[in-house]
Amino acid sequence: MYPKVSIITVNYKQPAVTCELLDSIAGLSYPNLETIVVDNCQAYDDSCLYKCHLPTVKVINVKENSGFAGGNNIGIRASSGEYVLLLNNDTEIENGVIESLIAVLKDDQIGAVSPVLKYHSNKEVQFAGFTEVNSLTGRNKLIKKSESFELKVTPYFHGAAVMIPKRVVDHCGYMPEEYFLYYEELDWSRIIKSCGYELKVLTSVSVLHKESVSTGKNSPLKVYYQNRNRIHFMRKAKKSTWLVFLLFFVFISTPKNVILHLIKRETKHLKAFTKAFYHGLISRKTHLQLI
Repeated sequence: MYPKVSIITVNYKQPAVTCELLDSIAGLSYPNLETIVVDNCQAYDDSCLYKCHLPTVKVINVKENSGFAGGNNIGIRASSGEYVLLLNNDTEIENGVIESLIAVLKDDQIGAVSPVLKYHSNKEVQFAGFTEVNSLTGRNKLIKKSESFELKVTPYFHGAAVMIPKRVVDHCGYMPEEYFLYYEELDWSRIIKSCGYELKVLTSVSVLHKESVSTGKNSPLKVYYQNRNRIHFMRKAKKSTWLVFLLFFVFISTPKNVILHLIKRETKHLKAFTKAFYHGLISRKTHLQLI
């Protein structure tokens, strides 16, 4: 028996990149797949383009930009698989990954499992687990050391590639949408763990990741959402952690970022950081899509 797996990916104005992912899915031998592309902020229907690369693909066109979390949730709600496999549209998958992840999830105590992520450009390890979020800085680090055939505990899974049983989603709820972009998978991981599940990384399989195709590696958009959502994520932690982080962010992180952006003459980045500070600490706005 091959349980049905629903692969879900969100596209935002990167159809060529998404087609490369679909090409890799088309090469998989797993016999019971459903692939869903959620096309965010789409003015016209690219279904024919996607079907040229994967004839069985289901395309959901969304007029507004529903963000990473919102787009994935749309796909999950439309899916019919026993397992959902969330893949960034800038990833590529190969044979054996799906079967290996399913084998891990036969343990009912495991709520989600990620493969290792490797950079598409040089095949070096990008992700083999996360460290805990630091209560002072509100940041954590990627673990980049991968040992073969090891199943590792991780405090958070990586949203670029993760398999979750549908029953776990039904039990714990969907990905938090108030983040829109960045930190949503960390919060979802925290929620799933609070429901009694373990999170794992399977280091014997990997997915290639092109990284930051949609947002850019150092864009004002990235500056805004990473900082606004870091504040929001820490606000949802326990009160003592929030107060420690708040002092650090106001008196250390903010002056440092302002000075660096001024020195580099990054006026758009400075504006983005200022708005992130305001929306995160003062207005608490959510779902802001444009900066």
